[in-house]
Amino acid sequence: MSQVRIKICGMTRREDIHAAVACGADALGFVLWPGSGRAIEPARLAALSAEVAPFVTRVGLFVDADAASVEAALPYLDLLQFHGDESPEFCARFAKPWIKALRMRDGLDLEQAVRRYAGAGALLLDAYRPGVPGGTGETFDWSRIPGDLGKPVILAGGLTPDNVATAIARVAPYAVDVSGGVEARADGGAPRHGIKDPARLRAFCHHVRAAGATTIHAATP
Repeated sequence: MSQVRIKICGMTRREDIHAAVACGADALGFVLWPGSGRAIEPARLAALSAEVAPFVTRVGLFVDADAASVEAALPYLDLLQFHGDESPEFCARFAKPWIKALRMRDGLDLEQAVRRYAGAGALLLDAYRPGVPGGTGETFDWSRIPGDLGKPVILAGGLTPDNVATAIARVAPYAVDVSGGVEARADGGAPRHGIKDPARLRAFCHHVRAAGATTIHAATP
């Protein structure tokens, strides 16, 4: 198994972009769905995308957006992430690499989803909560993911510095995706949406790298 990639999502501030890149993030996610507490406006996307270092992938997260909204963001993105009920045809129409997020509701047939979204570069698997397309801060039963899905898996949903090593050991994903798990905490312990905690970022990236290195070593004859 190769090194697990790291995506930090919900970026809203330049200082968090620099902190995430410094700790080894491979991709940064920008939420372009207005219903999220981590959403940014298109003008803000343009400014923040300019802060991203070379060779770090800029990912735009959309939820059932219209084509014009996606097209307006294309100059500032390297990869598109669709979190709604978008058809494969819609996802593929923008001449950009794309991934499809699936919420792990009861009865979801992952093999069928792989066939339907054959053009996706990967499937992002997230926890399911009715009416919430992502960012729930909840995990799901990782044993539901087949060992050989035939498509790279990006594991999301409730990942934190404390559980990401266990998640990698159980799922062996291509990449992991975190948002709330690396955010600063308000009084009472709730994440401060869009405000990353540098210490949590460093801890998360450290545990991913350590877990990936352990897995690679164990797989080496």
